[in-house]
Amino acid sequence: MKISTLPQEFMQAQPILEHIESAGFEAYFVGGAVRDMLLNKPIHDVDIATSAFPEEIKALFTKTVDTGIQHGTVMVLDHGDGYEITTFRTESTYTDFRRPDNVTFVRSLAEDLKRRDFTINAIAMTKDGDIIDLFDGLTDMAQKRIRAVGDAEVRFNEDALRIMRALRFSAQLGFDIAPHTKAALKQIGPNLEKIAVERIRVEFEKLLMGQYASNSLSVAIEADLIRYLPGHIKKEDWLTITADLKRNQPQARTVIWPYFLSRLSLRLNELQLFMRSWKTSREDMRAVLSIVPIVKHVQTVSVFELYAIYDYQALLFEVLTLVGTPLATQQRVKQIFDALPITHNRDMCISGGDLLANNIVTPGPQMGRILTQLEHAVIQRIISNRPDSLLEYAKELVDNEKN
Repeated sequence: MKISTLPQEFMQAQPILEHIESAGFEAYFVGGAVRDMLLNKPIHDVDIATSAFPEEIKALFTKTVDTGIQHGTVMVLDHGDGYEITTFRTESTYTDFRRPDNVTFVRSLAEDLKRRDFTINAIAMTKDGDIIDLFDGLTDMAQKRIRAVGDAEVRFNEDALRIMRALRFSAQLGFDIAPHTKAALKQIGPNLEKIAVERIRVEFEKLLMGQYASNSLSVAIEADLIRYLPGHIKKEDWLTITADLKRNQPQARTVIWPYFLSRLSLRLNELQLFMRSWKTSREDMRAVLSIVPIVKHVQTVSVFELYAIYDYQALLFEVLTLVGTPLATQQRVKQIFDALPITHNRDMCISGGDLLANNIVTPGPQMGRILTQLEHAVIQRIISNRPDSLLEYAKELVDNEKN
């Protein structure tokens, strides 16, 4: 098979391959970029595999960075964009179920391709568009199938993260997982507990954003893989999420965790511990702690609760849509947001300095307490946000405290 018209992403990288070949080495486009081109999907990073060893690549180009030289990868910067060039290699055992104990550089493309995870990722292409498919990946693409290269149990034993990758590709592409590969998922599933949580989280996030995430999660439930994920989520919760994802999927990574935790049978005081088990970012944790309590009782949410998460309102509506909140409820929430007299405490027309200057309070806890009460009163429209009204109301609050 030959690609007659190469996408621009490959055309721009052609000089790299030509330069390597002019020195007597082989060089090919490999990996996800080739796969996505064949599937008519957007192309991202263009990777290159070569028979040249890392030091030979560094000698051929002027500007290089050792991005992963111990595994044979050098980034070449000579032609504007950086291109990662990796030497053909074979790999030894994976004692930690994550990285090979040893990497051996070889001169054979076939040896390099047969160590890859799935047939659709084991396709190479020459600089001129000739497709090299040694493991029938094209047939698997045509039949919409995720199939491991060689023995699936061996591939998953080498790196158990490939289990998550199989599910993720299935979710993104709508491909079925081949029977032998699916059986190996279940057999090697316990090894997921040996994989760094951060790596699992990245694949899981991509899975949930896939158009076919519901089908992929159903496979994970059927294979009993969910028991090996962090947090020990109840099967009933997984079934709820699977049903949600049939209708709609998160469109951005920032939506995933507020949505996900809003569907779990967790008490509010358990949210933070759960997020830590997945080693999420602080920003994700803040979003969860702000949005999930609102989603769980959106029918009775107060004006002040919505005011407190004003900056998260766009995220809130995305989550409400994902969980199937009635449109009328969402409209009521939007009306509350739109009607807020202020959106942040910095919008208040009075400050602690004003209270001090008018001898209403003295420095200390009382000042903060009075300012908070004023803020609440403005939000609830008990008073207007004008300096005179606020000062008068502050005096009343202090007098009431004395009495």
